Amino acid sequence: MSCVAMAWLCSSPLSHALLPCRRPVTYLFTHRSFISTGGILFSLGRCKPPKPLVYAQARRISTSKSKAEQVASAADLQFEAPLKIVEYPNPLLRAKNKKINTFDDNLKKLVDEMFDVMYRTDGYGLSAPQVGINVQLMVFNPAGEQGEGEEIVLVNPQVSRYSRKIIPFNEGCLSFPGIYGDVKRPDAVTIDAQDITGARFEFKLTEFPARVFQHEYDHLLGILFFDRMTDEVLDSIRADLQAMEKKYEESTGLPSPETIETRKTRKAAVGFGKS
Repeated sequence: MSCVAMAWLCSSPLSHALLPCRRPVTYLFTHRSFISTGGILFSLGRCKPPKPLVYAQARRISTSKSKAEQVASAADLQFEAPLKIVEYPNPLLRAKNKKINTFDDNLKKLVDEMFDVMYRTDGYGLSAPQVGINVQLMVFNPAGEQGEGEEIVLVNPQVSRYSRKIIPFNEGCLSFPGIYGDVKRPDAVTIDAQDITGARFEFKLTEFPARVFQHEYDHLLGILFFDRMTDEVLDSIRADLQAMEKKYEESTGLPSPETIETRKTRKAAVGFGKS
C-alpha cells in the first residue's frame, strides 16, 4: 500500500466504518462511508512521507439538479464480463451519465466487475463510463492493490463544497494509456453520495484522495482530464492525443467524434461543472 494511501486510511474520519478488502467482496455497507475514485493513475512517489491532512477553507457551490434528470433503466445497467476500458476518443466518455435508483444484486455484480478490471489495469479506481456504462457510479481503492486497503463505492455522487486552495499535480488516466500531464484542482472537497444499498451520506476528502475523486467525478460529468490542462501542458501531449484519434479511426472505420484541435477552445474551468 502506498504511504499516502495508508496515511489517509488511518486519519480519515470514515476509517472506523470501512471494511477490510477481501474477495469476494460483499459490498453490504451500512455506515455512511463510501468513497471512490476512478480510472486514474498518478506519477506519485508511493513511499514519500505524506504531508499532514489539512482541510482547506471551502466554499459552497451549486448542486442544483436538472429538472429533467435521467434515471438509469435495467437495460442501462446490463453488462457482459469481462469489462474493458473505453479509450479516448470513444463518444461514451462524453455521454450523459444517468442516475441510479435501483440497488440490487446486478449493481453489486457490476461493482465487483469494475474492481476486477481496475486491478487488472493497475488503477486506483474506475468510473462506469470508462467501461461503457453511462451511469453515475465509481469504485475506488486508495491502496491500488487487490487484497490491500479498502474497496469503496460511490453511487450518484455530488460535490457540495470545494477548497479555495488550487494545486497542480501530474495525472494520468486509464482511458489515456501512457499519457500524463499537470492538472490544477481544489485541494479538498465535501461530497454527498449513496452507497451500494442506496443509503445517503456526506464526507470530506483532501489531498490525494480528493484529487482522485475529482478526476473520476469529472468522468461522470463527461469531462476528461486534458480539458483542465493549460495550453502549455496540452501542447506537450497533443501528438499523443492525435495518435489516439487516428487509432480510433483506423479501428472503427469512422471519423473521430472529437479532436484535440476542436477541444482547445472548450477547456473546463478549475472547479466543477463545464465551462
